[in-house]
Amino acid sequence: MPEPEAGALATGSHMLAGVLPGIWLGILIGVSFLATPVKFQASGLDLAVALEVGQLTFRTFGRVEVVLVLTLTLATIGASLPPWQRYTSLLLLLIVTLQALWLLPALNARVMEVISGTMPAASFHHHAYAVFEMTKALLLLGLTTATARALIAQQSKFS
Repeated sequence: MPEPEAGALATGSHMLAGVLPGIWLGILIGVSFLATPVKFQASGLDLAVALEVGQLTFRTFGRVEVVLVLTLTLATIGASLPPWQRYTSLLLLLIVTLQALWLLPALNARVMEVISGTMPAASFHHHAYAVFEMTKALLLLGLTTATARALIAQQSKFS
């Protein structure tokens, strides 16, 4: 694959690596930081139903994140980007993998206990999930900011 011209963001890999973090960040904010907390404030929605909706939401969101992180990782590998951007996408891949294979199954088991009428003992899983979501948001914000800065720098060269 030929190397893009210096400063060019128009290649497919550059476009994906530039656009995906912002899209993903928007989805992450919408699902994890807006819709989820609000759902538990609805007075007409009992806990079991809210938890089931949450399970479906996060199962679907998890699948979307797998597609996003794999696409982003491949795009950052395929583009001539600074190493920190490649490492950031690999860190996002690690977080999404940990969530999919370890954390979400543990949270789903807790949800099933609550729905069945048992109140499970306190655990760190929700806190770990929140830390992972905040970390992903900050990493995605960093990638999005880097793209915006590159676009502004490129635009100022043509002005």
